[in-house]
Amino acid sequence: MTHVDANRALDELLIGRLKPGVYQWRTPPVPGAVGDTSWMERAEQAGWRAYHLDGRRARDKDAFLRLCAEVFAFPARFGGDWDGLEECLTDLAWAPARNGYLVLYESWAELAEADQASFRTVLDIFGKAVESWRETATPMTVLLSNVGVEVAGVPRLA
Repeated sequence: MTHVDANRALDELLIGRLKPGVYQWRTPPVPGAVGDTSWMERAEQAGWRAYHLDGRRARDKDAFLRLCAEVFAFPARFGGDWDGLEECLTDLAWAPARNGYLVLYESWAELAEADQASFRTVLDIFGKAVESWRETATPMTVLLSNVGVEVAGVPRLA
């Protein structure tokens, strides 16, 4: 997939032509690509609330949960565990969105390589959150940024 295809797929998602889900999103392998947040501006202009998870900061369960608490600005009731993460991601009442929620998880391989069980739990929780939002006016999609490494069982966007 080229950079043009990746951008087109994102546009199709933002206008509602693609089904919300957990997808791999192949981003171009260019210097500086990690941390490029121009997609956030596009999502927010389309009425989506965008979240950027920088996986370089999360090589284990506790670090991932702290990262999520910070990025999603979870309320105090977040318990700092898997159940709390799932509960907060399926609620988001403190963070209303007009058209949907878009999460980009970059550098996910950091967690996948260091703690495979936690990474699989993260995928499961993201899947449940996406499902809970699917039939609402504000669906959720999670994109796993992909610069060459793929996640078995996770479809590609486009």
